[in-house]
Amino acid sequence: MDSKKLKAIAGNILSFNNDPAASKAEKIALGKQAASKDSAYCYIPEGLVVMEQERIVDMGPEKEVRERYPELDAGCIDRYPQGIIMPGFIDCHCHYVQTPMVGSFGDTLLNWLNTYTFPTEARFASEDFSREVARMFFRQTLAAGTTTSNIFSTTFPCSVEALFEESERLGARNITGKVLQDRNLPDNLRDSDAEESVSQSEDLLRKWHGRGRQLYAVIPRFAPTSTPEQMRLAGQLYQQHRREGVYLHTHLNEAENEIQWAMSLYPEARDYIDIYDRYAMVDDRSVFAHCCIMQPQEWERMHLAGSAAVHCPTSNLFLGDGQFRILQALDPARPCLVGMGTDIGGGTSFSIVRTLGEAYKVGMLHEAPVNALRYFYLATLGGARALHLDHLIGRIAPGYEADMVVLDTAATEYLQWRLDFCNTLEEKLFAILTVAPDRIVAATYIAGECRYTRQG
Repeated sequence: MDSKKLKAIAGNILSFNNDPAASKAEKIALGKQAASKDSAYCYIPEGLVVMEQERIVDMGPEKEVRERYPELDAGCIDRYPQGIIMPGFIDCHCHYVQTPMVGSFGDTLLNWLNTYTFPTEARFASEDFSREVARMFFRQTLAAGTTTSNIFSTTFPCSVEALFEESERLGARNITGKVLQDRNLPDNLRDSDAEESVSQSEDLLRKWHGRGRQLYAVIPRFAPTSTPEQMRLAGQLYQQHRREGVYLHTHLNEAENEIQWAMSLYPEARDYIDIYDRYAMVDDRSVFAHCCIMQPQEWERMHLAGSAAVHCPTSNLFLGDGQFRILQALDPARPCLVGMGTDIGGGTSFSIVRTLGEAYKVGMLHEAPVNALRYFYLATLGGARALHLDHLIGRIAPGYEADMVVLDTAATEYLQWRLDFCNTLEEKLFAILTVAPDRIVAATYIAGECRYTRQG
């Protein structure tokens, strides 16, 4: 191993091997390492993560790891003595093209789309504007500790190109695609021809999918904005390339008026997910955002198909839509894959940590509290599993891509003081997701490179 290529991060390491709630993992007292390698997670105080190029090659207590790498230069170790080093956060649903309109007033989902979203997205016909927003989007996600996102672009191919170009420049692993939408939108945003729109999507797929760390998704915005013909062609494109790792990404059951509208346009369907099912879009690489107002048979269909649901709490609270029932989604009798999503710009924060805090509140509204360990699992390994990338990202372990975030437990005077009153790791994480400031991220690493530090 070439010592000149070795780099390392030192701090307190937290990584997951499984869903803590599902495996009933023991609680771990602060300052104590997990007793068993079979635990759902491990917490290693004073740990060290060693990286070579884009990959993690070793991790563990610093004293033990340093003995295995005597050639590791101390100058190549970034130290975060008060930091918690975690796998980079995974945002399973967001719209980079809505970055300019975060925080726009919304009385209902559909009125919000017509008043703010569609006019904003129409500006992405401009290559320069697309590149400007892509740069801003990644500056914000990196500052939030997000290292992988499943992203909506919009109608125009240049909006896809700009996102992939910036992601490639950063060495990041991200997913996007041209949004397919050929009805019920303004003319300056609507696809004029279903066949041409899907052909454009296929051209982008062939250019970008699997290029470095870039991945492609076939994206019908949602059923009401695609004609049956566009849905048919989109389903065909997805099925043609699914085994290459291409995704299907769309919205499902976000709001009551959206559901009623979709069912009026597809009256032959039994329920909302059946609309997508009729066009070969419900599969093991399908990602459905929101899933707030679900019928039991829809959860069952997603379970059988292996499809993923994305919990977007800040967006659903902001727009007053339905509310995700997390324990329904994770029902042990027919569990579904679940990831977390900021849903920028219906969502109000780029921060996955803040998103987790809002998810807890949504759960409490339905008497379904979920502990902090499980939420941080969903933001890391759980999100990776939802996207079928858990062999590459979502863990701090040898062979995994070196995407990591460092949370600073001393980011503010109050946070540092507050955490002194926590007795267990779980209590500490819960305090972080409820009271931590946006500036809690000290550093973000992408493929072994530090791409963000709070100091700039």
